[in-house]
Amino acid sequence: MAFQQGLSGLNASSKALDVISNNVANASNVGFKLSGTQFTDVYASALNGASTGLQIGIGTQVGQVSQVFNQGNITATDNPLDVAINGSGFFRMDNNGTVAYTRSGQFQIDKNGYLINSQGYQLTGYPANAAGEILSASPSSIYIDTSDLMPSQTSAVTMGLNLDSRSTVPTNAWVYGSTTPDPSTYNYSTSITVYDSLGNSHTDTLYFRTMGNGDWSMFSQLDGGATTPAAATGTADLQFSTTGQLLTTMPLTLSGLTVSTGAVSPFSVDLDLTSSTQYGSTSGVNKQTQDGFASGRLSGTTIGEDGIILGKYSNGETRTLGQVVLANFPNSQGLISMGNNLWAESPRSGQPLVGAPQSGSLGSLTAGAVEESNVDLTAELVNMITAQRNYQANAQSIKTQDQVMQTLVNMR
Repeated sequence: MAFQQGLSGLNASSKALDVISNNVANASNVGFKLSGTQFTDVYASALNGASTGLQIGIGTQVGQVSQVFNQGNITATDNPLDVAINGSGFFRMDNNGTVAYTRSGQFQIDKNGYLINSQGYQLTGYPANAAGEILSASPSSIYIDTSDLMPSQTSAVTMGLNLDSRSTVPTNAWVYGSTTPDPSTYNYSTSITVYDSLGNSHTDTLYFRTMGNGDWSMFSQLDGGATTPAAATGTADLQFSTTGQLLTTMPLTLSGLTVSTGAVSPFSVDLDLTSSTQYGSTSGVNKQTQDGFASGRLSGTTIGEDGIILGKYSNGETRTLGQVVLANFPNSQGLISMGNNLWAESPRSGQPLVGAPQSGSLGSLTAGAVEESNVDLTAELVNMITAQRNYQANAQSIKTQDQVMQTLVNMR
């Protein structure tokens, strides 16, 4: 039996060398997971060998070539669409209905706007609606909409300011409808930028005039046109308490904003001055925001740790374009390797558990980086030496058995 035993050892050592060589060849392959060879011994079937203690093994065999899915090092790259998984999970890829899984996150946008890998498989995730809300239903191919961002008309402005409580009532009366307000008719002015329905920007100047006793009137002037009161003539638009806190219910409405750009005209804007105060300090604006914007073109994308894909636009706005999903398996060892750093599910792997990154047992994402191969070259070279020695030893056992057989043949 020594010939058979030695031959089985040669075959097993040769396959182990094949596995090691494959690991070494893929040491620089992004997302590659090394494999290990598992051996089992072989015994001939016998009715009484085991009971008599005379059972001798007839060699070895490769029981399984298993992949090791431990974490590889994460290395930064210059491509913002490169994504590394930090933790458990696989990217879910689709190729005309054929679903595969990978740890290699080297992606690019194809001519149709889909995120793909080098084999043309499309990365899947959750889409976003027009409002930027994630629709976490069934994963689908991620589409990056490169069309211009539509403009949004300003509907609300939030402003926080302080009006100087030391201000005195102006000596001159306010001239309604004036296009060049007299500085002696008001105490303080500031301007805000608003956008019409076509995305054109307009400057709306607000004039504040104290009426005494914590009451203020306010006037609005759009693009240097005629000034209009924020409320009825002679009515206090803003009222403050003796501690400087705003008492007036917000928001106010700036109505009758007329433009000649072909956009909706007139339009109105809600003005919220809730955080405004009247203290004994110089009048000034503390904060100011508005919800309108001009049209914009997509200038770049970023992917967050939670898989959210944000589009950056030339007008300074950002919008959620989708979310990358990850998949995990009850038994990753049961996945079928398809080559090209792709795996497919099998009955042994169990069904995929799909979800957003950082949910459940799924890891997080690192954009602008890739996960390196988890092959340890030093360990593989040591394993190669061991497999070589095993091969030589098995070859020697065959040689020894041959010498024994030759001795028997030469007996007279």
